[in-house]
Amino acid sequence: MTVPNVMLANGVAMPALGFGTSPMGDAETEQAVTAAIRAGYRLIDTAENYRNEAGVGRGIRSSGVDRDEVFVTTKFNERWHGEDEARQAFSNSADRLGLERIDLLLIHWPNPRQDRYVDAWRGLIGLLEEGKLRSIGVSNFKPAHLDRLLEETGVAPHVNQIELDPRHSRPDERRYHAAHGIVTESWSPLGAGNDLLAEPAIVELARRHGRTPAQIVLRWHVQLGLIPIPKTSKPSRMSENIDVFDFELSDDDLGELAGLDGPDGVMDSDRSGH
Repeated sequence: MTVPNVMLANGVAMPALGFGTSPMGDAETEQAVTAAIRAGYRLIDTAENYRNEAGVGRGIRSSGVDRDEVFVTTKFNERWHGEDEARQAFSNSADRLGLERIDLLLIHWPNPRQDRYVDAWRGLIGLLEEGKLRSIGVSNFKPAHLDRLLEETGVAPHVNQIELDPRHSRPDERRYHAAHGIVTESWSPLGAGNDLLAEPAIVELARRHGRTPAQIVLRWHVQLGLIPIPKTSKPSRMSENIDVFDFELSDDDLGELAGLDGPDGVMDSDRSGH
């Protein structure tokens, strides 16, 4: 299975669907990443907070696929919010991953009470300019947080990774991202423990298309131009989740899924974070 790419604002190609690794430990991650890459995944997502970056690096090396063919994303915690601190976060993650270059490094949460995410962003801009990163971004940032980055640095993130699924489709955030050339990446794309895949509308669409409920939801993300990063440790599910590029949802199908959207219900990044 070949996954198409999405072009970031700086011309870097990022796979349109990836493999998430939270909350797996190093040993399980190594096995899962190796299997995922062999199944066709070329985007692997990890984070300092997942404590499995070493397992990701080992999995990439065990896969037999050239490092340059794999797009590696990681994220750093609030401890590293500062210009010099962000540089140290990069160095720490690169060491754990066993990589000289990281394809995408994200500020994991804005942690506005600490009020140092703009300084961390300046650190990422510097690393990008030096070629140590191919692209830079954020995770769980609201439009108000993104406004500050733009106002104080003039540089927009290439990616904002946010919690997003058909029940929480985040239209305001998606519109903001589109207006500023930011790609939206979806974490917990199949729902965060909310039995999304049992929704009657999704089950019926799966029946109509001869697909699984997970494939319907992941196709929804892809058709909206989002980059989902589903996680599974089961090779059969890995193959299933990546097999969503040979069918389309109709406008009526998309309308049915739009009807699932409800009150936000996602983690509030003004109050949550690490």
